[in-house]
Amino acid sequence: MKVVIFAGGKGTRISEESHLKPKPMIEVGGKPILWHIMKLYASYGHNEFIICLGYKGYVIKEYFYHYFLHNADMTIDLSNNQMEIHNSNAENFKVTLVDTGLETMTAGRLKRVKEYVGNERFMLTYGDGVCDIDMHHQLQYHEEKGGICTMSIVQPASRFGMIELDENNTVKQFAEKPTTHDTWINGGFFICEPETFDYLPEAADDIMWERYPLEKLTEVGKLIAYRHDGFWKCMDTMRDNEDLNRLWEENPIWKNW
Repeated sequence: MKVVIFAGGKGTRISEESHLKPKPMIEVGGKPILWHIMKLYASYGHNEFIICLGYKGYVIKEYFYHYFLHNADMTIDLSNNQMEIHNSNAENFKVTLVDTGLETMTAGRLKRVKEYVGNERFMLTYGDGVCDIDMHHQLQYHEEKGGICTMSIVQPASRFGMIELDENNTVKQFAEKPTTHDTWINGGFFICEPETFDYLPEAADDIMWERYPLEKLTEVGKLIAYRHDGFWKCMDTMRDNEDLNRLWEENPIWKNW
C-alpha cells in the first residue's frame, strides 16, 4: 500500500531549525524524523512513499537522491574520478517526490498527488510525528468498519504538570505532563479508500485536509476513528525535538525495526 506524507509546511513553530531545512528533515538520533516515519511504515511492509513537497523541498530531494552514497562505504580514486562502493545500508524504499507548491494547504497537496496514488487504498500521514501504532490492527479495523477514511485519534499529554490537593490544600501528588483522558485529537495516521479524493473540492489549494474533507466525510458517516492508546509524539517545537532525541537515546518507543 502506498503511503502519502505531507512534508511541505514551513514549520514556523520550530523556526530555530526550519529556517535551514523543512521540518521533516530535522533530526532525531542523527536521522530526519521523516526517515523514522518511513521506517515505521516499512516495518509493516509499506515501502512505497509519495512525499508532498513544498517549503525547501529541494533539501528532501537531495537527501534521497544522495541517500545511497551517504549510507555506504566507498573508495574514490581522484586520479581518474572512479568510485568503488564496498557496502551500503540502503533502504528498500521507493520514493516519489512531488512539488505540491509553497503555499498549498494540505487538501491541495493531497489532490496534487492523486495521479501518483492511483485508484487504490492508501495511507496518509504528516512528516513530523511518530507513534507505536499497530498498523496491521488499524487496517483490520478499517476494513471491518467499512468507512472511506479511518483516522487515528490519540490522547495528548498536557503541556503542564497537574497538581492534586487534599481537603486542606496540601499537595498530594504532582504529575508531570499527564495524559488528558477526556480529550481525543487527530493522531495523523490515516487509511484512505480512493473515494477519499471525491471529498476534495476542485479548487483545493487553500483548503486544509483537516477541515472541509474530513468534515464532509463526517457528515456522511464515513470517517472512522481508530483509538490509539499508546505512545504518540508530534514534533512542533524545539522542546519536542529535544524530548524525541532523549527518548531515542533512552527508550525509542516507536522503534520497531
